[in-house]
Amino acid sequence: MEEIKIFCPATIANISCGFDVLGVALDSVGDEMVIRKVPRKGIYITKLVGQDLPLETERNVAGVAALALMAESDYEGGFEIEIYKKIKAGSGIGSSAASSAGAVWGINQLLMKPFPTSKLVEFAMEGERLASGVAHADNVAPALFGGFTLVRSYEPLDIIPINSPSKLYATVIHPQIEVKTSDSRKILKTNITLKDGIKQWGNVGGLVAGLFTEDYDLIGRSLIDHIVEPIRSILIPGFDDVKSKSLEAGALGCGISGSGPSIFAFSKGEDIAQKVALAMSNIYKNIEIDYDVHVSKFNTKGIKILK
Repeated sequence: MEEIKIFCPATIANISCGFDVLGVALDSVGDEMVIRKVPRKGIYITKLVGQDLPLETERNVAGVAALALMAESDYEGGFEIEIYKKIKAGSGIGSSAASSAGAVWGINQLLMKPFPTSKLVEFAMEGERLASGVAHADNVAPALFGGFTLVRSYEPLDIIPINSPSKLYATVIHPQIEVKTSDSRKILKTNITLKDGIKQWGNVGGLVAGLFTEDYDLIGRSLIDHIVEPIRSILIPGFDDVKSKSLEAGALGCGISGSGPSIFAFSKGEDIAQKVALAMSNIYKNIEIDYDVHVSKFNTKGIKILK
């Protein structure tokens, strides 16, 4: 292949209890990218539609991730990248991750897959480093592997794919305010109490167990964040009301998607997920904040080729 067009999924990171280690790919929301081989060496962002983001390679997350891959490749040519952004920057559903992961996945396909998926995660993390100041993998890992993923370790990097229960749906609402990942990380505490740590570790274990056994009640009981949500939620207008009304509508659990301002809820079945979407929407209608809302199954394949 000389050219490839791909879909790069949006992602929910942290999933309440798993700060920087848990994430999942969505099925119905994502960016599109076109990547093509060119004879001149280098990475060139030739088109960017949908968001006001830099075209300069070193200032664009897709460009930086692609450069990380090229630094370990013996390919003598280069690549042009077109990015069609449908995930808003600063939305909390993995905008930078979609671009970073899409760039390295597409290039790897055009090079006949010399790098394993785990290595692509490392390259894509460099795009995340540019976006947030931290090379985290909780968005790029599910975008590349598909489904739910656990980052068991960063040094060395160890990604564990997790089962996606067939009846589990996500509802995600994005109030039209921007919360930069770099800013939302600055307000977090760098130390936690042992008591909070014990509660959080229990929830991470419970959530992973619930996903593998498809125990929806256990999934719901585990979607509790004792550490990050109490701090970050103050940046999101209406958060407490959205959470309480989502649970009243039947959601298993509700929390902040990534660094926010998007809020996610998990539900058993699409009917409940749609009821949750209506409950969430009513909150922002009442406080007169524009929003986007999505109901989605989970994408178990990750990035995919578009016909």
